Amino acid sequence: MLRIDRTVYDAIVAHARRDHPDEACGIVAGPVGSDRPERFVAMENSARSPTFYEFDSMEQLKVWNEMDDRDEEPVVIYHSHTATEAFPSRTDVSYAAYPDAHYVLVSTRDPERTEFRSYRIVDAAVTEEPVEIV
Repeated sequence: MLRIDRTVYDAIVAHARRDHPDEACGIVAGPVGSDRPERFVAMENSARSPTFYEFDSMEQLKVWNEMDDRDEEPVVIYHSHTATEAFPSRTDVSYAAYPDAHYVLVSTRDPERTEFRSYRIVDAAVTEEPVEIV
């Protein structure tokens, strides 16, 4: 189960809506081994695409170095889908390199409704998990 603070949830959804029609992406860092998503980090989609996201390599290096310095890890890795449901694509699954992370997808296809879902992706197996907003 993903337990996520309301302010972090709101920040992820706002980022997804703001970057629409392109996909938004980022992470939520937390203390190593804690499974607590605490520090929201919006990142730039260097692909600038409505169907694909890619972290900017220099920005990713900076963010990962910051996490190392702070004894953090990516607890949540998120991105948005602009025209489809919030379910990992084959590309999303192939890029999932952190088996302990929660992979959050937000669909911005309907401006009136927020679709926010979380998954564990381990060895290409996708398992949806409940989300509790606290």
